[in-house]
Amino acid sequence: MGVTVDVHEVFKYPFEQVVASFLRKYPNPMDKNVISVKIVEEKRDVSTGIIYRKRIAVCQNVVPEILRKVSILKVPNIQLEEESWFNPKERNMAIRSHCLTWTQYASMKEESVFRESMENPDWTEFIQKGKISITGAGFLNCVLETFASTFLRQGAQKGIRIMEMLLKEQCGAPVVE
Repeated sequence: MGVTVDVHEVFKYPFEQVVASFLRKYPNPMDKNVISVKIVEEKRDVSTGIIYRKRIAVCQNVVPEILRKVSILKVPNIQLEEESWFNPKERNMAIRSHCLTWTQYASMKEESVFRESMENPDWTEFIQKGKISITGAGFLNCVLETFASTFLRQGAQKGIRIMEMLLKEQCGAPVVE
């Protein structure tokens, strides 16, 4: 089965500033669930100028305590892997992330894009699609998917608020039409 979450946001800041803020977004006191983010690989394709990055994020396990009675859910932290392709020439960055924890029971994948807005070249469009599927937990599959869907939606909105705050702190007021 699975649940999906779609997000679309326009940041009224230039692409380069939005990407820089995204890469510095975590860890952040506004979201204590993200403990650390580490770059494990980074390389630039000299022919295209595209910068590839792989990062690993360590996050607190946010599964409610009552559901952690199930032994596989009793872990203190979860790990996420994020890969990104930053293309400064075309002013876009594609991102793919997935969960490295509980892979035999759950699949969490997100695909995101930051790109120059068609509406205004000084703005940046953000599009994200996420999907979570849980298997092997019997009757808990549906309960866990519902929890995960709510958590993903709230997390996406919190991430947007953090981005807006960072952009305002680092760049000042948004660019108006």
